[in-house]
Amino acid sequence: MRLPYILLLSTAAIGIASPSLAQTGQESAAQSATPPEATQGDEIIVTATKRASRVQDVPFSINAQTEEDIQRANASTIEDISRNVAGLTVQNLGPGQSQVSVRGVSAGQIARDQPGVKEQVGVYLDESVISLSLFTPDVDLFDLNRVETLRGPQGTLFGSGSVGGTLRYITNQPLLGQTEGLLEGNINVLAGNDVGYHTKGVLNVPLGESMALRAVGYGTHYAGFIDAKGPAGGENVNDGYRVGGRVSVLIEPTPDLKITPRVLHQKIKANGFNREEEFNLFANRFTAPPLILEDREQYLLLREQFKDKVTIADLVASYDFGGVEVTSVTSHTDRALVVSRDASALTGSISLDFGFGETAAEIPSNLVDTTDLDQWTQEVRFSSTTDGPLQWVAGAFYSNAKRDYTQTLPTPGYDVYVNAFLASQCAPDDGNPANGDEDAGCKVAATLTPFTTVDIANGFALNSPYNAAYGLKSKQTALFGEATYDFGQFKLTAGGRYYDFKETRVFRNGGVFAPGVNQTDKVKSNGFSPRVIATYEPNRNLSFNVQAAKGFRLGGVNDPLNTPLCDNGVPNGPDFQLFGQYQTFDDETLWNYEAGVKYSKGPITFNAAAFYNDIKNLQVTLTAGTCSSRISFNVPKAHSQGIEAEFTIRAANGLDISVTGSFVDAKFDTTVTTGDGTQIPGLREGNRLPTVPKFQMAAAVNYEAPLTATADLLLGASYQHISSRYTQPDDQEDNPRRFNHPYVINGMNGTGFTVLDLQLPAYDLVNLSAGVAFSRGLSVTAYVNNLFDKNARLSFDRERGGQARLGFTVGQPRTVGLTVRQKFGR
Repeated sequence: MRLPYILLLSTAAIGIASPSLAQTGQESAAQSATPPEATQGDEIIVTATKRASRVQDVPFSINAQTEEDIQRANASTIEDISRNVAGLTVQNLGPGQSQVSVRGVSAGQIARDQPGVKEQVGVYLDESVISLSLFTPDVDLFDLNRVETLRGPQGTLFGSGSVGGTLRYITNQPLLGQTEGLLEGNINVLAGNDVGYHTKGVLNVPLGESMALRAVGYGTHYAGFIDAKGPAGGENVNDGYRVGGRVSVLIEPTPDLKITPRVLHQKIKANGFNREEEFNLFANRFTAPPLILEDREQYLLLREQFKDKVTIADLVASYDFGGVEVTSVTSHTDRALVVSRDASALTGSISLDFGFGETAAEIPSNLVDTTDLDQWTQEVRFSSTTDGPLQWVAGAFYSNAKRDYTQTLPTPGYDVYVNAFLASQCAPDDGNPANGDEDAGCKVAATLTPFTTVDIANGFALNSPYNAAYGLKSKQTALFGEATYDFGQFKLTAGGRYYDFKETRVFRNGGVFAPGVNQTDKVKSNGFSPRVIATYEPNRNLSFNVQAAKGFRLGGVNDPLNTPLCDNGVPNGPDFQLFGQYQTFDDETLWNYEAGVKYSKGPITFNAAAFYNDIKNLQVTLTAGTCSSRISFNVPKAHSQGIEAEFTIRAANGLDISVTGSFVDAKFDTTVTTGDGTQIPGLREGNRLPTVPKFQMAAAVNYEAPLTATADLLLGASYQHISSRYTQPDDQEDNPRRFNHPYVINGMNGTGFTVLDLQLPAYDLVNLSAGVAFSRGLSVTAYVNNLFDKNARLSFDRERGGQARLGFTVGQPRTVGLTVRQKFGR
């Protein structure tokens, strides 16, 4: 029996016998007894320190978006939320592929073939880790108590992956002795006239005096807004759906013992991607006939698809012994993803470079990625529950994860053309050595790939020019603790985390595009991450804090370079020489130095912080030129510094105004060069870190007033600004960038080129809403998001260094919607 099963069973047994499980007593109270607005009176209660406390009492920078905030913003994704949170940035790379950064600490775009790269922001669903570097789940925001953004490294309490910060989805917990629920329906229309809709519901029911059940279900149809040209064309090709639910049970036989098992299951399917193309090998302004792709258009030979199925089961329990509470958290995640992309332009460009011919280049080619994740985590912690000046928490953490990842490039009929080309390179051998090596071409062909058998380089199937299979197994153990002593107006907090991490990766690839390797790599690391915070509180309404904290991100091994593709097949070319010498990347560490102020009195709340992050061995990802590979590098020194501020005021009865903003200066402090002095593109001292806007801000006005004796009028307006960014570090060099199109196909003569500005432009969004809330729990809200239909460019999309395809992922267009909610029982 595996260790996690033992821990799960032992935890349950302890809980039934007497002590064990779940959040701290204060935290459990905060989630079980707190109303859905996550407030007690006007105070927002959070659990960022693994203890329940007011936002204003947390001694570092934190933002909490409550259920009411989420509903007012008509937010459906974490990206919607991020625009209202200072310092929080989400790079949208398509459904289920949002990559989060906090305070400018960013490695750039993590691509689909980099499963070994670790995340920089830890993402949690309550107590369960759900972050995954390539595919952080799109959690439905319905029936959330709040979303907490913990800024700065949180490695002390939340471990690896929290080097920049931690994002926590906190759900509403079951309530004892109460029957209540909420039904929600929505219909929305996008600027392109496609219709989306959803139905969601939650029910809380008591199961006797000491038990309660809370069940949530939801189903959403996403409207599409990307049209496709070409053989697989159509309208609104990126529509899709999300269905799922979660069920949790609170068992509280005594006030000191709480046990909460829960299961979440969710499915997502997207029928395409939010990609807008500027150039496609098969149809562009140089082909005959020419094709100019407009905004929100792409060209497809094959339809694309994204599927994500996840099940999370966790068991949380706590027992208060009187003065000390024991908490156990056991979590299991089972996740399966399939990403299917039209790679015809990618394969076609390689076919032309190899000389396989135009007919071979036009064969539809499908790039299919699969990910299967099986992860167990176990945490046991002890915390004080007394009212004395010393408060503390200490515990141990264990995780065991197995991830299987495959990538294939099924291209039916492709081997016929490859074999024909290879055969054409062979000269008949007359058997006379004096006449030279006439069969050299045949010998080269044999080393590339023996297509005449099913066994193509490590056992992959025919008619798939690239194949890769990864098996990643990782184990992590950690000991952590943090304590706060209250001297009166002065508080001192100190803590740390010791971690030990081991990862084994088995990798093999094969096919004519692959080097055909079969290797096993092991990575291990251990270290200690401390944190010290000093807080001065001259009175209940005002506090000042300073802190120093260390964060870490684990290193890894780069995939072998696709050497047959480098430099268009020319042996030992510049891309091969530049990128072929980087096999591993080291741990990334960060020291955060921060000073903040928090003020709250009457109708005014003001929180602000200034920070400086000193980053060592920043892990940065770059596209390896023509090799169709991606490589992670370490930049020895980098920094991120800035300020963030949040201000809210109740200006009049029913009138709330909020303004939030951040300025971030994040740059490389080292120029990275190879052994011969060649600079690695983009990794230059003074260049900006990728994906991060220098400035972002949001302002919102909400007004509530009686409309009739039984109804209130609700009005809302918000403005959001995101400044310019770069997708990858090298996008800011040689920009605007000229991309040459050296191919002769479909009327192209090999001399065309496209010039693009790779700086993602700033954009502004205006959102409006108006609604009526009736006294019996019914509310009706009409809204428009992205009022002026801004076509925001979110990231730059390129295939094979731009030789196959150029484009951008873009945001959702103007959305007009209507939401109806009916509460009952509360």
